[in-house]
Formats: sequence, structure tokens, C-alpha cells
Amino acid sequence: MPDLLPADLARTLQHLVGTAQHEWRSPGVSAGVVRDGRLVWSTHVGSARLDVDAGTPGPSAHDDTQFLIGSVTKTFSAVTIMALRDRGRLSVEDTLDDLLPGTPFGDLTIRSLLAHASGLQREPVGHLWESFEAPDEDALLSDLVRAERVLPPQRAFHYSNLAYALLGQVISRVEERPWEDVVQEVVLEPLGMTRTGLVPDEQDRAHGYQIHPHARTATLEPVIDLRATAPLGGLWSTVADLGRYAAFCSDAGRFDVLAPETIAEMCSPVIMADPEDWTTGQGLGFGLFRRGERVLAGHGGAMPGFLTGLRFRPRDRVGAVVFANATSGPSPLVLATDLLCALLDHEPTTPGAWTPSPRDDERDALLGRWWCEGSPLDFEVRGDALWSTMPGSRGMLDDTRYEQVDRDLYRAVEGRERGERLEVVRADDGRIRKLYFATYAVTREPLAFADLEA
Repeated sequence: MPDLLPADLARTLQHLVGTAQHEWRSPGVSAGVVRDGRLVWSTHVGSARLDVDAGTPGPSAHDDTQFLIGSVTKTFSAVTIMALRDRGRLSVEDTLDDLLPGTPFGDLTIRSLLAHASGLQREPVGHLWESFEAPDEDALLSDLVRAERVLPPQRAFHYSNLAYALLGQVISRVEERPWEDVVQEVVLEPLGMTRTGLVPDEQDRAHGYQIHPHARTATLEPVIDLRATAPLGGLWSTVADLGRYAAFCSDAGRFDVLAPETIAEMCSPVIMADPEDWTTGQGLGFGLFRRGERVLAGHGGAMPGFLTGLRFRPRDRVGAVVFANATSGPSPLVLATDLLCALLDHEPTTPGAWTPSPRDDERDALLGRWWCEGSPLDFEVRGDALWSTMPGSRGMLDDTRYEQVDRDLYRAVEGRERGERLEVVRADDGRIRKLYFATYAVTREPLAFADLEA
């Protein structure tokens, strides 16, 4: 059990978890916090197993005790899809007809399925959560003729377990092997997640319970074999293993799974879940949540007897995981958010040491004040990159980072007008005469449109 935090901060985190376990009336709560690529703190309050008849507590969990993580599994499916995308095996703009032909929903894109924006009904056909009879692959696909598209694609956020069951089939079909084998090769093995999988260790796993809201008695919940629907919620994991996953999500550059740029893409909003308040959105596999000025990514998980929360923030390279072995009542995502905010409030992330930028005469000729549409635009170097900023700007909405394509062409790769061209126009003597940014003229003096020269 790591304890690499200051004693007063560790006590604060312990108080949050202990209070949550007591107020939730959960048999047990386990939690871990990661920073800079490693688990720095964990705790386990209560019991991983109970003597139900006697109503007495059993052994506490530890960092390698397995819990069913439910829908956090979906993020493993999403990471696997994006890894296959980066390997050239598929595109997120591919449709089901391209990758899984023969379904009634062939026009739906992988992007819409990942972002819960497909409009597909929430659950696979049938009454899985009553019968506990999950379909095999053939039944899952043949039953699609009875499934509904309850909303048009991209109309609204609509959570769909069915969508992720189909993404699991896409992974299997593209790689021509079972979903779990691909996830093992793409995610689990590179991260050293040896205690994560579809089949738990019966000798060292938590048991899940339903706690009666009035009698406070515990009923042992069954474990469901999700079969072909496992990609939506079937993985078991531990504080240590899911901590490694949170470390990867929050600091992807340390791990050989996905590039940081791909994680950033997955954590960019595709659709807002609450378009009124804009506090909750959905990216490609990861949910997004705003608390104050912080936006955190992650996912929750719920299965009979188990609730899970994963939160992370790549900007600060921090993450938190929370497990509770109760069907209802606990709010692991809220607690994971509380833990991260307490960590960052107590120990804000320190920026890296500033160092001077290397000299580049060609690039340096672009620096300083320019004007576009009568408004100032300042070019400067940050680190090794060329940036422009609008004085008095609102931050990244008005800042732009560029990459050089050739001597007189740059491309905006981050911030305002991302993807657009910055073109350098030279006089006969080779000096820079003006610029074009997204086709707008940029000049050294503030000119009216009538004074611009072609």
C-alpha cells in the first residue's frame, strides 16, 4: 500500500474515503490515487467479503483484490479501437457496414458509437439485467433486427450498452480473434495489468452485495457471464491495476499504448450530455465532467454488487480509482473527483522549469506584433514552438500553435483555427512582407481592408 503523500494530505484522503464508506453503507470501499505515472496512495475501508448470515465483517481488500469494474470496461474497448485506428486497421469514420456488414444499422459510424451519439437503444435486445442470460455472438447480431434506433445519430447524448457490444464485435472482426485477446495484447500487457481480465481469482476477489435500504442487511449478488456483451462491462480489476490504467490515461507519454495526442482526442467533447449547463460531456470513450475550473475525464461502472469510478486529468498528470462492493448507494465517480480535487488543492501541479528557446533566424523574423482585420496578433516562441496570441485573449480559444511545413508554410496544429495554413509572403529581397492566416491578410501595420494590397 503506497503512501507517498504528505501526512496531512493522506489523512484528508483517508477521511474522504472513510466518510464515504460510512455514509454509503457499503461493505467496503477501496481507492487509489496516481500522479506522474505511479500509484502514490491507496486505502481500503471495510470488508471485501461478509458473513451474510451472521452480518459480520470479513477481510479487508488490498491493492490486488479484484472488483468487477462494469462499464469502465467500455474505456478499454475504446482505447483498443483507437489503437487499431492509429495502426491503420480502421477509421473512426468507418461505418458498421464497412467493418461489421449485415446489421440494420450499417450507416452508424464508429465515432458515433464511441461517443454514445448513435441513437441506438440503451440495452441489447431482451431483459439481460433480469434474466442474466447474455447473448452469444450469433444471438447478439441476429437480435439486432428487433433493436431500435431511438434517436437520430448526433441528435443527443444517449448512453448505449448495445453500441459497445457492437464495438466489441468490430474489434473481433477486424482482428479476427476474440475481443478479450485483442484488449490483452493492446492494453493489459503493455501496462502490466496482470490482475485484470474476464475471469476473476475466486480466492482473492471481492464479493458484491445489495444492502437493504431499511434493514441494512446484505444479500450476495450473482456474477453474470456477459458472453458477447463483455466489452460493455465484463472486466475485473484491482486498485493496483486500474491505478496503472489511470496513470496511463493521465500521462500517456510514459507508456507504449497510445500517443498523448490520441488520449487528448478521446477526451475532447463530441457531444454534451447536459447542453443546458455544460458540465458533462462525452468524448470518444471517456466521459467529461467539469467541477469549478477543472475538467476531468473518466468513466463510471455499475454491475450487480459493484460500483466503480475512474477519474483523471492529463493536464496535471493525476488520476483516481474507487471501488465499492454494493449494488446501489455509493457514488465512486464523485469520490474519485473529490480525491483528485483534494490532491490538487493541497499540492498543485508545478510547471516544468523554463529554459531559453534555441535561436532560429527564419522563425525569429516572424516574431512580434502583427495586425489582422484591425486587431493585434502577437507571434512568440514558447519552448521550441511558434505561437500566436491575441492580446487580452481568453487563453486557448485565441492562442494558436504552429508547426513548420516548409520555409514559407506553417500549419496551425493547436488552438484557434487548428488545421489552417499560415503562409509567408516575401518581397523581392527575401524579407517577409506579410502573412496569410486562414486566407486573411496579416500585416505589420494596422490597415483598413481598403488599404490591403494583393
